[in-house]
Amino acid sequence: MSSIRFLRSFLAVAHHGSFSEAAEQVALTQAAISFQMRSLEAELGRELFDRSGRLAILNAAGRELLPDVKQLVDLYDRLKSPRNAPGMLAGAVSIGAVVSCMGTLSKVVSSMKREYPGLDVRVLSGKASELAGKVEAGELDAAFLVESRRKMASTHWTPLYEEPLVVVAPPSATGQTALAVLAANPFLRFDRTQRTGRQIDRVLRRLGVPVSEFLELNAIETLVELVRQEVGVSLLPLLNGSNWQASPDLRILPLPEEAGHPARCLGMLERRDHARQDITREICAQSLAMFRLRMQPLPA
Repeated sequence: MSSIRFLRSFLAVAHHGSFSEAAEQVALTQAAISFQMRSLEAELGRELFDRSGRLAILNAAGRELLPDVKQLVDLYDRLKSPRNAPGMLAGAVSIGAVVSCMGTLSKVVSSMKREYPGLDVRVLSGKASELAGKVEAGELDAAFLVESRRKMASTHWTPLYEEPLVVVAPPSATGQTALAVLAANPFLRFDRTQRTGRQIDRVLRRLGVPVSEFLELNAIETLVELVRQEVGVSLLPLLNGSNWQASPDLRILPLPEEAGHPARCLGMLERRDHARQDITREICAQSLAMFRLRMQPLPA
């Protein structure tokens, strides 16, 4: 169906902002993409792009059309997908995950692919905000990530588990309570450009505790390793399945009551209208069971 091919090309140009890059994605020449977009504009009776050199950016009419085009392409894919026998899963999905969820997701997907040979699941890793953007843009069907305050009507959120924020320190750190440890030792901060880092920053400001910042990294396990090496202390989510509390090289201290029991929530974000929700529902359910088995009790 040529119209569907044109709509797929439209989505590729809308994402890349370039006919040449869109052509690479859909395996066509730049001239073919340009012809398709001119034909689509002629059929719809309006221009959809602001063209400038190699760039092709959606104008107001194109942006207004974008959600409907995504819905039409997804509906066509759903109609084209074979109907499976009861209890059987088959088809292709793409799903992302933040680093802390990747191990569990990979195990679940590997097990499901052995059970259902017709499954084609593509898994990729990334930061929460990047993955959310890919879900909203239709590049991913779903993603396991940290919850955001911002909600989109085009997506659905399924909470999976929470990770309480705790102070992580070496046994040699000065101070007996969480606040005393934070105030008396070099502070290793998690990246404030990320959702978890912004939440940590809000908690520190709410508690009014002064910290002596030493460095800022976007890697929780690396921060924990630096704590083990007595570089400093940190405020981090107690990762699901971690062995921090059993480690002789670490002290895990809960925050005081006035902090309000802060925790980061992780879950699955998916597009409401994607064609393989039976697959993502099963991935979500099996992952939830595994996450629950690995849940860590909050330290006393």
